[in-house]
Amino acid sequence: MINLGNIILRNWQEKDIKSLSRNANNKKIWDNLRDEFPYPYTELAAKQWIEIANQDKPLTNFAIEYKGKAIGGIGIILQTDVFRKSAEIGYWIGEKYWNKGITTKSINAMVDYSFKTFDINRIFATIFESNIASIRVLKKCGFKEEAYLKGAILKNNQVQDCLICSLLKSDFVAESTL
Repeated sequence: MINLGNIILRNWQEKDIKSLSRNANNKKIWDNLRDEFPYPYTELAAKQWIEIANQDKPLTNFAIEYKGKAIGGIGIILQTDVFRKSAEIGYWIGEKYWNKGITTKSINAMVDYSFKTFDINRIFATIFESNIASIRVLKKCGFKEEAYLKGAILKNNQVQDCLICSLLKSDFVAESTL
């Protein structure tokens, strides 16, 4: 558990099923995530996710809790083989909670946890070109634009470009000690 005051990053729990399905069942959220994130997001999908999310030890997927309710999720996917020193970060938050600084605080905490817990050197995110808010929040958290992949995404039957942003452990450590 990572306590940030009124925001807590913690393991997903069965009590989160209703809140998870209510907050995740939003096309605006789905439009900016990979197709494996279900839409509509049902209580069954929430139950299945909670079972999957708690399998890794140490945890790689967390519920974002705000004022006692799970309102979003954040996690990393540890890479393998020659990319084993990297992890991909992903996150989402219920629309009602956008523009409140919750995502920024959650990303910073997840990055700190990930660099301290896992033997990684780099955390990256792949963002749809249309997701301006996510690009903005990542830059606020110290991520730098690394690559722009033309025509790399097919979402809603539309081809989009993809931006890759990353943060190196050495840059994160340097920024956090200032």
